[in-house]
Amino acid sequence: MDAELQESFVEFVDSRSSALLRTAVLLTGGDRHAAEDLLQNALIKAAGRWQRIDEPEAYVRQVLYRQQISRWRLKWRRRELTVAEPPESPFAPDAASAAEARLVLRAALSRLTARQRTVLVLLPHSRLRSSGGTPTFEDLPEADVARLLGCSVGTVRSTTHRSLARLRTLAPELAALDPDPGRAQPPSRDYSPVEVRP
Repeated sequence: MDAELQESFVEFVDSRSSALLRTAVLLTGGDRHAAEDLLQNALIKAAGRWQRIDEPEAYVRQVLYRQQISRWRLKWRRRELTVAEPPESPFAPDAASAAEARLVLRAALSRLTARQRTVLVLLPHSRLRSSGGTPTFEDLPEADVARLLGCSVGTVRSTTHRSLARLRTLAPELAALDPDPGRAQPPSRDYSPVEVRP
């Protein structure tokens, strides 16, 4: 790599590594050390192909996602994480509760499978927000998520559905964090008998 390419690579790493690390932390279920390894490996791959990369951030993110997929395809021994019981009452909307909510979300995400976690991290915020108030991070369209994961859009949708159901089971208190509790609900249907007049 010549000096000009090396300088552009160093600039990219300096400017985008913190955002990329946040994504890697989410992909690894909150394990910062594994996230740092994941990002470092992705940056090493990018450095080797730097002169041929048109969109560096998109390339590095794709490498992150694919490496994480490769990690969960391996038969590694999984660590069991112990978490505290969820509180009896839902979180109140204050700053301390937001910190607790992040901890609960991180613990719940770490108990999902890597594929479920990846889908939740990648999907559009609006899609998941309408499905129960769970925050998302990357805001990618379903078609892009399917392409990155090497599966169909239908698989992404079904995985999202199962992931959200599991997340709601693991951390029901997260539903109380929906910032729009007055959101319009679908109209209820009244199936009571109707009197027919002749």
